[in-house]
Amino acid sequence: VQLQASGGGLVQAGGSLRLSCAASGRTLRTSAMGWFRQAPGKEREFVAVISGGSHITRYRDSVKGRFTISRDNAKNTVYLQMNTVKPEDTAIYYCAAGGINPPTMRADYWGQGTQVTVSS
Repeated sequence: VQLQASGGGLVQAGGSLRLSCAASGRTLRTSAMGWFRQAPGKEREFVAVISGGSHITRYRDSVKGRFTISRDNAKNTVYLQMNTVKPEDTAIYYCAAGGINPPTMRADYWGQGTQVTVSS
């Protein structure tokens, strides 16, 4: 399985950005997919996850109400809509799929990351 993340860039505080992550190699419709991020000098942290069939979602507290994770199983793609972004959201965002365990930062598959920079 390969995960290709895209959509990162430079955005002003208060603005919006939409990340995409397309999976190839096999269908992931029954697998959880999610996003993690790593800011400069900090450890990687969980951002959001969405389950396979039932579309249960979970977010880290600091992004609740601002970020929305969704998926299109027909396209084998997961999205992260980022609204009202803040400078502290600046990080490399990594998509992940399969066996996602937020407390341990574990996932079966990882994408290459896409840079999000929020200017104040």
